[in-house]
Amino acid sequence: MSLLAALGRVSALSTRTRVPTPRAGGEHFYEPSGYLFNEKPLAAGQKRVKDWWEDLYLIFMGGGMAFAAVGLYFKPDTNVQTWARKEAERRLAESGLFQEDE
Repeated sequence: MSLLAALGRVSALSTRTRVPTPRAGGEHFYEPSGYLFNEKPLAAGQKRVKDWWEDLYLIFMGGGMAFAAVGLYFKPDTNVQTWARKEAERRLAESGLFQEDE
């Protein structure tokens, strides 16, 4: 018997004798229904009931984006070209070759 045939036999045995083990997700599998998020459309006049986390998600995501926008607006200028220009102007002013326009 060749090595490949032996490996094929071991592989076939291992797949047949596998026992399903519980995993973190469990044995749940939702078949695709064709609807977005597997939610069927509501009848006319009915309102969708929100889950408990949806309002919190909107509040914290909106607040986080507002915080990031304010932080980016007031971020200090750390560009190397800005620093180099200020440093060059300072050195030229010290040597007397540079005069600021007023």
